[in-house]
Amino acid sequence: MIERDLLQRALPDYFAPWVQALGLTVESFDEGRVALRLPQSDQLSRVGGMLCGQAMMAAADTAMVLALMTQFGEFRPCTTVQMSTSFLKPLSRQDALVEARVLRAGKTLAFGEIDVRGAADGRSACRATTTYALL
Repeated sequence: MIERDLLQRALPDYFAPWVQALGLTVESFDEGRVALRLPQSDQLSRVGGMLCGQAMMAAADTAMVLALMTQFGEFRPCTTVQMSTSFLKPLSRQDALVEARVLRAGKTLAFGEIDVRGAADGRSACRATTTYALL
């Protein structure tokens, strides 16, 4: 069974230092689902305190890998095959909640969707769909 500490430790164990620099923390999880908090920071923001899209996409991709861990009960090597992202509105001066959900996980491919929303206002700022090759 997956525990929060295992998911949190996966960040430095399996992800590049620049992904770790996002400061992601595990907020909640269930089988096939993970919610991460992406803290607002000047390093990740553009003019006006808007969270940059690259940070949201990296957080979304990372959250889906952790969601796959909850699906399989362990880390499985995988690689992103496709990620389609739509930015719905700017996310300014607040943390982001990044919620990833596995839609289907087979033997060689996994599919998921991610919602990035404001932690304070709850409004969706970014939606993504993903496909992963399971290695």
